[in-house]
Amino acid sequence: MKVRRPLLIFPCNGNGLEALDCLGELFEFRGFVDDTPEKQRAGAYGHRVLPRGAFGDMPEAAVLAVPGGPASYQARGSVIQGLGVAPERFVNVIHPGARIAGIARLGRNVLVMAGAVITSNAVIGDHVCVLPNTVIHHDVTVGNLSLIGANVAVAGGVTIGENCYVGSGTNIRNGVRIGDRALVGLGSNVIRDVAADSTVAGNPARAMPPRN
Repeated sequence: MKVRRPLLIFPCNGNGLEALDCLGELFEFRGFVDDTPEKQRAGAYGHRVLPRGAFGDMPEAAVLAVPGGPASYQARGSVIQGLGVAPERFVNVIHPGARIAGIARLGRNVLVMAGAVITSNAVIGDHVCVLPNTVIHHDVTVGNLSLIGANVAVAGGVTIGENCYVGSGTNIRNGVRIGDRALVGLGSNVIRDVAADSTVAGNPARAMPPRN
């Protein structure tokens, strides 16, 4: 019988909870790590919620770090770095029902949820989340620290920069480039390039007022 690797998930948020359904037979879940005292006291759905000291207390445990949402995604890099976890402890968690092409490349600390498809020659950076039923087509590049929502269709040759947020239900036309730290709103149809640090939404996607 194959020994499952112990795993800690940070934080106890929506992505962390959904990651539990992606573990398959590879990992033995040991608990969430979260900074919120109330969560530590109450636990989550029968699971322990531990303080950051758990990283040191369980040096054998792998780590999946999935912080951030549309309001906080730009801080993901500093949050993950602030954990003080050695890079080699981060692991990829791929739902058994996801499909990854043999010549696609995935970085470190990548979460791919149920029904997602990543096709030929796609390159997924470090610390990326791909939510359920999203399709990332051939020759797409997704930069480090980006979050890709559910039911997103990314056509061939698209480049998504680092630390981006792509809202659920979005379609991105082939060859489009999305700049670093950009946010694409829910259900958008992106048919032209998106500038770095911008917010776009709509059908077709248009620039929105600057974020404060």
